[in-house]
Amino acid sequence: MEGDRPLASEPEWLRALEAKQARARALLRSLGRVVVAFSGGVDSSLLLRLATEELGAEAIAALAVGPSLAERERQSAIAVAEQIGCKLELIETKEFENPRYLQNDAERCFWWRSALVEALRPLARERDAVLVYGAITDDLGDDRPGMRAAERGGMRAPLLEAGLGKDEVRELARRSGLPVWDKPALACLSSRVPRGDPIRPERLARIERAEDAVLALGFRVVRVRDHGDGDLARLELGTEELPRAVAAPLRGRLEAAVRAAGYRFVCIDLRGYRAAGSRESAAPERPGGPGGQG
Repeated sequence: MEGDRPLASEPEWLRALEAKQARARALLRSLGRVVVAFSGGVDSSLLLRLATEELGAEAIAALAVGPSLAERERQSAIAVAEQIGCKLELIETKEFENPRYLQNDAERCFWWRSALVEALRPLARERDAVLVYGAITDDLGDDRPGMRAAERGGMRAPLLEAGLGKDEVRELARRSGLPVWDKPALACLSSRVPRGDPIRPERLARIERAEDAVLALGFRVVRVRDHGDGDLARLELGTEELPRAVAAPLRGRLEAAVRAAGYRFVCIDLRGYRAAGSRESAAPERPGGPGGQG
């Protein structure tokens, strides 16, 4: 966990970490009643754990469900919420009714988060609660239209306000027994489609089938980038998993599994998975055009 650690001794780092967690807890207590925008990833899971411990039944989770959420992520999130012991509401967002979202430009995440805010507002009003979400300090350096939409919608980010970064969040999640403490970063299925290409539910379903098939072969970090609307699947895998992916006979099984999901051609990106906000975007690039977030 070197990313967040200063050049200081372990006890000093831990004291600083505990102080940040205490700030996050105090902020949640000051809010009194919250609705946590929950995805099942490590950031929102830690936020939900802290909110539940501080506020009890005055904290509930809301999971946005729709075509851009893989079923495996839905089930994982439900299991985490059950372990934490909080109430979970499944909320259907309406982003697929918004042509500005479906056109899939650089503001796609803005329109998704805007749809989430609108879907959660009635629940927050009913409970007289504050909407909170799991942004952290690592998010500040990236182009994050979704954060702009969250701020515009009045959402609070207790982990960010407490100064917590990803390595710190993972450590706190590990210490609290959350099974997702080392879960790879998440992104919605729409992030696999090149910017400017239309978002359609059937396209996302094909991506989900292909990713499920790759995960079933034992890979842990998987992105299936959809090029040509089904013509080509470009696989981004964890860099440490690449040697296994390109070696026979697994390479043939990998190709067959992805083709069975509905793709004509399959290629493995030898650069591996690259997170959104990295110097080389993780999102697929259109020929002659820029990449997107992923």
